[in-house]
Amino acid sequence: MKKIIINIVSIFALLLMVNCQEDNFSFGSIDTPTNLEVTVEIVGKTAEFPDGDGSGKIKFTSSADNAISYKYIFSDGTSENAPSGILEKRFTKPRVNTYTVTVIASGRGGITTNTTLEVTVLSNFTDDEAVQLLTGGTSKKWYWSASERGHLGVGPNNNDIAINYYANYYQAGAFEKAGSPNSSCLYDNELTFSLSGDQLKFNLDNGGRTFFNAAFLSVGGGSGGEDLCLDYATTGEKTVTLSPSESVIMTNPEYLTQTRGTMLNIADGGFMGYYIGQSSYEILSITANRLVVRAVMGGNPALAWYHIFTTTPPNQTPETDYTTLAWSDEFNVDGAPDPTKWGYDLGAGGWGNSEAQTYTNSSNNVIVQGGSLKITAKKEGSGYTSARLKSEGKYDFTYGKIEFKAKLPVGGGTWPAVWSLGSDYATNTWPGCGEIDFMEHKGNAPNVIHGTLLYPGHSGCNPSTSTLTIANASTEFHVYKTIWSPTSVKFYVDDVLYHSFANNNTVPFNKDFFLIMNVAMGGTFGGTIDPAFIESSMEVDYIRVYQ
Repeated sequence: MKKIIINIVSIFALLLMVNCQEDNFSFGSIDTPTNLEVTVEIVGKTAEFPDGDGSGKIKFTSSADNAISYKYIFSDGTSENAPSGILEKRFTKPRVNTYTVTVIASGRGGITTNTTLEVTVLSNFTDDEAVQLLTGGTSKKWYWSASERGHLGVGPNNNDIAINYYANYYQAGAFEKAGSPNSSCLYDNELTFSLSGDQLKFNLDNGGRTFFNAAFLSVGGGSGGEDLCLDYATTGEKTVTLSPSESVIMTNPEYLTQTRGTMLNIADGGFMGYYIGQSSYEILSITANRLVVRAVMGGNPALAWYHIFTTTPPNQTPETDYTTLAWSDEFNVDGAPDPTKWGYDLGAGGWGNSEAQTYTNSSNNVIVQGGSLKITAKKEGSGYTSARLKSEGKYDFTYGKIEFKAKLPVGGGTWPAVWSLGSDYATNTWPGCGEIDFMEHKGNAPNVIHGTLLYPGHSGCNPSTSTLTIANASTEFHVYKTIWSPTSVKFYVDDVLYHSFANNNTVPFNKDFFLIMNVAMGGTFGGTIDPAFIESSMEVDYIRVYQ
């Protein structure tokens, strides 16, 4: 023990000696930057157009003796660092405007020299409607559309124009980031866009914690290989400018259906909640209560991230339930389905999905028996038969709780579904009429249940969809439920919520729909049909609509 004490004292004395030594560190010469010169090139300037071509672009080139970096400060409220001194700036205030530019040249040790000049340039770009929608004319708060699949997603940024406008690599499910301290901070974000005079402003209040992409954890003092919430405050109002998009989407002849073509640029490193090292966001679409943006990832230009925001704060509390039984079929009378409740779609032709079956109303394909409706897909010679029931013209409804108890068929290529179409489909052709798929299943992916909405811009390969894997989908009955309201469409299996969609007046889910039940074979969703398939049935114990 004595030896230990002596050693500790010796170490302490040594530390005192080290800490008391004279500092002889050398920083090299500290020279003030001199001879600061700034050249200005207005893009598109001619004798006829002295203020440029309307792009609002100016190229600055600064140089100074003893300078190691430069910073530009603009009177439009933005600033940019330019280590080389070379910077291209796009000014976006419409018409011809004069701006003050301060250039700061920094030398070793932080010694600076600055100069100020004025530039005049023409900008023809405007998007007053976007400003109005973002701010409501004064100030408006936005939140992550956490209940909507794809509110956070990622896709490619490359030359394939067909896939560069949606998140086809990954789409977050409803409230996917909730429930974990590593990610739930994302849903605490409150984004405010406001007008100060004619200047657009932005403020992100994230409660002091930021959800970082794994590539940028070091910015928040973290490390590791997974996205993470870190202490990183973001309060403070930042200037926003708008500019025309020059993304790959704009090269697509169909770009008008894929993007608004407006870039939202947040000054001073501002970002929209999820830290990806980027401050510029392309507005793909915007309404009074829904905003979709795309941003190329900082440091990885091969990836583009997608964010969806709404003006309604995230809320995982279920909607007020619909409890009054408005319509039902309990399938308690053997024989053909009740003709007062069900009609049929008949025939072949692929049904728009390259399906292989022919629909009939034969008892071989559809019958009520033993307390259940049975829709049976059968191999018939070289083809297949099945049945498709619909309530069209017999029962159409808007909003409610749709609940049914079902056991699903087996076999590769089977495609059972209980779904609905907008009743105006004859005049408002699909996907304009809207489609709600309360349950879909494919035999080639047993036990995976799909809940899906299809509408303009979100059909084909880009629907609003989520899945839930359950046990024994084809050997046991399960209860499938959808609660459809003016504000949301929520999908459940056995009371487990797996998909939530934010309903609003911009989508076609606020009018009458009718019910459909069928078992298809093959097609774009069902896939390859098992050559050994003979027959299999979807059994429905009941179907009910509450309002």
